This record gives sequence, structure tokens and C-alpha cells, in this order.
Amino acid sequence: MTKTDLFAHIARLLTSSFEIDPALIVPGARLHADLDIDSIDAVDLIVQLKPLLGRNLQPDAFKTVRTVQDVVDVVHGLLPDPAAA
Repeated sequence: MTKTDLFAHIARLLTSSFEIDPALIVPGARLHADLDIDSIDAVDLIVQLKPLLGRNLQPDAFKTVRTVQDVVDVVHGLLPDPAAA
């Protein structure tokens, strides 16, 4: 999955689960300040990303996440390597 695909997937999750206007979901959008995602919402987002990765996500991996692009980068780094399959 490319980062572009991943961004689109995360944008859909943010729109459907948190009723965020899709126009506000841009790579540089800050989760808390711009999208009003609080810590409980962030945990919910992590739970919703679990099926994509096929395993539990460690919340520590998301400590430095501040923007939508940060989420994309962290999740992309945790995706299984298709070459290893």
C-alpha cells in the first residue's frame, strides 16, 4: 500500500468515524488543533487501523504523531513488507 493509498484510507476513517469535513483532512492538518481529535479519539483511530496491519498497534508508536501525515508515516512504517510474504 502506498502512502497515497494509506492517506485516502485514513481520510475515510476520519470522515466516517469522527464526522470530519473531508476538506479539512490534508497531510499537514494537526489532529488535535485542526481536526479536534482528542486522546480517546486517537485510541479509537488506532483500533480502527489494526485490521489494516493485521496485528495490534502499540500506542507508543504514536507518541510523536501530531498531523495526518505523521499517522500515514507511522502506519506505513508498520505495514507488513509484501516482499516478505
